[in-house]
Amino acid sequence: MGKALAAWLMVASAVAIPATGPRETVESALTRVVSVFQDTELRVGRRAEVRRIARQLFDFDEMTRRTLSRHWAARSHEEQTEFVALFAELLERSYMNRLEGYAGEKMTFVGEAVDGGYATVKSKVLTQRRTETAVDYRLHIRDGRWRVYDVLIDGVSFVSTYRSQFDRIITAESYETLVSKLRQKNGDMAVAERARRL
Repeated sequence: MGKALAAWLMVASAVAIPATGPRETVESALTRVVSVFQDTELRVGRRAEVRRIARQLFDFDEMTRRTLSRHWAARSHEEQTEFVALFAELLERSYMNRLEGYAGEKMTFVGEAVDGGYATVKSKVLTQRRTETAVDYRLHIRDGRWRVYDVLIDGVSFVSTYRSQFDRIITAESYETLVSKLRQKNGDMAVAERARRL
């Protein structure tokens, strides 16, 4: 009896569901992000705070691995580490630019589906012009908590879109060309951000 209980506890702990559910995880993070952007006293540290929240919510390693797909395994550990950093920077800068255009859109969470260690959180964003956008977050359990590994906007997967783009560049040109393009894109976005702050 004791051995059976011990075995069950080992299995249960291996698939332990985090105390904070997927919907609460996403909702809490996005609420904090919006409050950071609405806090007029936080102008200087705003980007750093949003980055910190984003890194807690998004699993950039998993997003990158899924985005590079069949090309991931062919990369060395150093190349993988560099690509995760480049892709995470691209996503963070894109996310930040989108947030800076935030104009009081209303977000509502309309559902949550959990299947073992995976989950989907469904939400809708209503603009001031009354247009509605469906935004679904796909999560999995990593390091004992729910983390987002893909976002679907009106049914279009973020990861799939980048996967197609990256695969096309690597196949037509090379992996090195893709890395060069990402560096260039991040550099251009950084310059544009500095110009906006002047």
